[in-house]
Amino acid sequence: MHRFLTAPFLFWIVMFLEMTGLKSSAAHAQPAPAVHGDYTGSLGALRVQLHIRVANDGALSATLDSPNQGATGIPVTEVRIEGSALTFKVPAVNGSWKGSIENNGEMLAGTWSQGTPAPLTFTRDSFQAAARPSAIDGFWLGTLAAPAGPLRIQITLKSDGAGQEFCTLDSLDQSSGGLACTNIAYSGRDLSFDIPLVNGHWAGKLSEDGNALSGNWTQGDTFPLNFAREQQALTVPARPPPKFDAALAPVDAAGMQAVLDRDLEQALKSGALAPQTSNGVTIGVLQKGVRRVFAYGTAKRDSIFEIGSVTKTFTGLVLAQMIEQGRVRLDEPVRELLPANTVAKPVGGEILLLDLVTQHSGLPRMPDNFKPADLKNPYVDYHAADLYQFVAHHGVERPADAQFLYSNLGVGLLGQALANRAGLPYAQLLAREITTPLGLKDTVISLTPEQRTRFIPGHSADHREAHAWDLDALAGAGAIRSTADDLITYLEAQLHPEKLSVGGSSSARTLPKAIALSHELRNEAGPGMHIAFTWLHEDATGNYWHNGATGGYSSFVFFNPDADCAVVVLVNQTLGPQGSLADLIGHHIGQRLAGKPAISLGN
Repeated sequence: MHRFLTAPFLFWIVMFLEMTGLKSSAAHAQPAPAVHGDYTGSLGALRVQLHIRVANDGALSATLDSPNQGATGIPVTEVRIEGSALTFKVPAVNGSWKGSIENNGEMLAGTWSQGTPAPLTFTRDSFQAAARPSAIDGFWLGTLAAPAGPLRIQITLKSDGAGQEFCTLDSLDQSSGGLACTNIAYSGRDLSFDIPLVNGHWAGKLSEDGNALSGNWTQGDTFPLNFAREQQALTVPARPPPKFDAALAPVDAAGMQAVLDRDLEQALKSGALAPQTSNGVTIGVLQKGVRRVFAYGTAKRDSIFEIGSVTKTFTGLVLAQMIEQGRVRLDEPVRELLPANTVAKPVGGEILLLDLVTQHSGLPRMPDNFKPADLKNPYVDYHAADLYQFVAHHGVERPADAQFLYSNLGVGLLGQALANRAGLPYAQLLAREITTPLGLKDTVISLTPEQRTRFIPGHSADHREAHAWDLDALAGAGAIRSTADDLITYLEAQLHPEKLSVGGSSSARTLPKAIALSHELRNEAGPGMHIAFTWLHEDATGNYWHNGATGGYSSFVFFNPDADCAVVVLVNQTLGPQGSLADLIGHHIGQRLAGKPAISLGN
């Protein structure tokens, strides 16, 4: 239920989605009752859901979901109907859709465009409501006494003909709608559910009169959250689209700090990096051999951060190293790297190392036996025995039609499997294959006493100090801590593996070829996006990228071989109402490097 990466939706979503209220809708006052409702469609390998709502005054609002990747409530803007034509935009991914309303709104036939047009037809959701609704079905409204101020929370519950409950949550005051519920349990008068995208859990009871739900919300800490039944749902308020600063002539690495000093001025005074937030950011920029590292807020140039899912790119490179060394094969079943008799060989095709490193294994995002005792440090008590227990129960058969599905479990399993084959703990394997050959002295899992003095405290979205995350069996998915200096060195090696010294250890000798291997695009990750060895590749720009988030940190890195540039952004705050600050700054820098209008950092 916890995520390190802001999972890619329709090829390039890195700012607006993750653990807290990041979703919004947009309205345009044009009556369109024929298209009011929920629709589903497929964009390549991705299932896409469209939710269109019509207010009493005729104003249209909409959101998109990508259920395969756990992305819900993506903001849709400029929803317009002219006759039978329908158009809308999705700013978070620079995408748009246009098509026609057919069969009295039962079908929306059209084309999705984000560089390369792709057919995308929606059909009305075929959900069949139960003939007799359950006692909890309906709309419920409550107020959460959050540390940053009260938040109105709305949940919608509905059951189908088979008696299965479905649920979504809206955080109205954060313009965040349609967050999907999972693990819905309703028995007697007891109800509980999880909201994976915000690492949240609610549990409580239905009142005897059926008009109240009384319980608690847990998201790190536990808060009372009671709901009252409402006759109709409230509309999720629209969030204004992001603002952009005017384009400048392309800024080079040497001039980037001076530009950011100005672009971040307001944020440092009263925004995301203001003194009262305790936030800090360390930035690394590399362009054509010119390297700069600088810091703002509470961070220093040598501050150490948790890097979350950027760890996955290291795990991918460890795999490439072991392939070049002849220790594993890309087409080798993961079953063969697990302890003997862990899991039976399936009758059909089975999960290969290739499937794990390209997020096409069919494994879920997280194992179903992941039940942390401490949500402030959720991975610390998930051990190898727990992982093997899940694998034994789930099996290792690969679905014939396995699609891209971002999975912490999958890459965590890969890291554990490679450690098994090497006969070393993951941390030692990482040091042997990557950090020692590259001289990355501050890229570690366990900190030395000296490094602890530079480990900048992490913070929650509402600026409270957050507990560090310690990972065991799933270390390969997100356990690494590092500095911007080290990560720029790491990205420099990605840009120019041919310049690496091949003397010394056998790992150093295979590293150039391993890096080149790890960049080979192996599968689709949605139209316009491919995946290499965990690196996501945006086809239109040539950027290889990854990002991450833990309970108190967020990170964003990208490199572009054609432009010979790379960027690292590390922030000591997890994702918040405006998404990932690390992603936001990273995009801004990329736009400044390219001489394009840059998303504003002012607020």
